[in-house]
Amino acid sequence: MQNPVVTGLMAYGMSGKVFHAPFLEVHPGFQLHAVLERSKKLAEKDYPQIKSYNTADEILNDPAIELMVINTPNNTHFDLAKKALLAGKHVLIEKPAATSAEEVRELFELGRSQGKKVMIYQNRRFSSDFLATKQVIESGKLGQLIEVHLRFDRYRESIGPKKFKETPVPGSGILYDLGAHLIDQAISLFGNPQRFHKTLGKFRPGSQVDDYGHLHLQYPNHLNVFITVSLLAADPQPGIVIHGTKGSFIKSFCDTQEDQLLGGMMPGDAGFGKELTGKEGKLTIVSDQGEKISSLIPSQEGKYMNLFEAVFQTIRHDQPYQIKEEEIVMQLDLLEMPAQ
Repeated sequence: MQNPVVTGLMAYGMSGKVFHAPFLEVHPGFQLHAVLERSKKLAEKDYPQIKSYNTADEILNDPAIELMVINTPNNTHFDLAKKALLAGKHVLIEKPAATSAEEVRELFELGRSQGKKVMIYQNRRFSSDFLATKQVIESGKLGQLIEVHLRFDRYRESIGPKKFKETPVPGSGILYDLGAHLIDQAISLFGNPQRFHKTLGKFRPGSQVDDYGHLHLQYPNHLNVFITVSLLAADPQPGIVIHGTKGSFIKSFCDTQEDQLLGGMMPGDAGFGKELTGKEGKLTIVSDQGEKISSLIPSQEGKYMNLFEAVFQTIRHDQPYQIKEEEIVMQLDLLEMPAQ
């Protein structure tokens, strides 16, 4: 493809190595050009052609770079994205886009004033479990939706080594980390809630940040969406449970793309994004005669690459980016509002 978008990565930890670099390398619309690595120089082992910079100023001053991926700790997103925009770069910012709605509004406005695109990375819209769930909802088979449960359950009692996640700085805590995915999924499906109620808690020994979070989002037509994230769930529950007037859908979270990338597969390899059997969701419909009919709904093929295609189309062809500004602002409103 002619005229690829020359791209730099702000970090090469797990996010850069797994969720960004492989897609930027494989998609013909991008040229993976440079990375910021302050100490460990790991990227060049995977991508020998890549330039490695020691400081943010060095990589931002590279005139060849058109797009900067801001995949650093949450509390640095705003400052680094602002610097990148002022340096004349488009930005793709990891979730959460910032630590407050005010910050992300400022970034969107700065992008417009600079003539640059501000795009937010919400890859869970393109996971196999969510794509299957979206298809079931849009089919109308469940009737009027009554309640939707989205949850991330993990069990990690010990305090993790990443200080930006475990110390009380802006953007820390489990809702900003895992909850941002689920909030985005809810907003992408149902829009902005009319009302909400938030609960947070610290339960791990010595935890300085919230390791439990719950949001109850209330929508028109009496739809209730419940978002739960926990680091102390010894028996994880299904990540997706939906009940409507005509049926129910239950599905465990599953998306093989991350595991495949960690195992050395690349986007585009045979079988990439395809779930194994046994990961199907269960759809139960009640017929007009009152009979319950159950069927298995297979996961769709996971397609994180679609996000990068959207980024390319937005930069090169000025297409609207499908993760909308108002959705991100609402997400940050929900994340930053205090618990009731």
